[in-house]
Amino acid sequence: MKPDLNNSFLAPRDWTSHSPHIYPGYKSTLLRGPKQPLVPIKQALAQLNAPVYGVEQFGPLDNDLTKNAVMNGDPLGERIIVTGRVTDEDGRPVRNTLVEVWQANAAGRYVHKVDQHDAPLDPNFLGAGRCMTDDQGRYSFKTIKPGAYPWGNHPNAWRPQHIHFSLFGDYFASRLVTQMYFPGDPLLRYDPMYMGAPDSVRELMVSKFSLDVTQPDYALGYVFDIVLRGPKATRFE
Repeated sequence: MKPDLNNSFLAPRDWTSHSPHIYPGYKSTLLRGPKQPLVPIKQALAQLNAPVYGVEQFGPLDNDLTKNAVMNGDPLGERIIVTGRVTDEDGRPVRNTLVEVWQANAAGRYVHKVDQHDAPLDPNFLGAGRCMTDDQGRYSFKTIKPGAYPWGNHPNAWRPQHIHFSLFGDYFASRLVTQMYFPGDPLLRYDPMYMGAPDSVRELMVSKFSLDVTQPDYALGYVFDIVLRGPKATRFE
């Protein structure tokens, strides 16, 4: 079968609406940002029909971060539900695509040896999950609202509460990595990853509180829709 060259992952990207590769306020980009012209990926490489995922590869708790690492009880923190749709630039659902998330725990600490922030680890919280979008392009996660944490970009620099997202399409060249923020976070105005995006599209990285998604007596709900291409595409890292 020939690859669909109209696939939303392969449509031209509007680079002017994304953050610059080198943004002085985000000091590590001065070292890791590319200083030479980007090298286009050959079309043949972009058309490789892999990786391919199926629902049979997923466990029943893969998208429930409040349960997928429980050892002695429930994780500490505010329970939330994050859901949304993955669409192309024309609003069509992107079906059966892999959505992965990772995040800090409620105290602002990642389960990673590099993270030496002086905050407690939670033995009942792994901070990672995954799911597949359904026929409407919808995904859903249960998790704990992540905490802010210091990150050394400048004196007294703190990252806003956020969740990392990774999406894979049908091709090797189709990965999208982005971050979801929470409405009303006072740290957003000080965060160069957020402020580095153009004003007109910055809010696309902020989720929306939803009382419809909220489950009574259990968890608050947030909606974060992801658009993969076009002028309203979600900003990516």
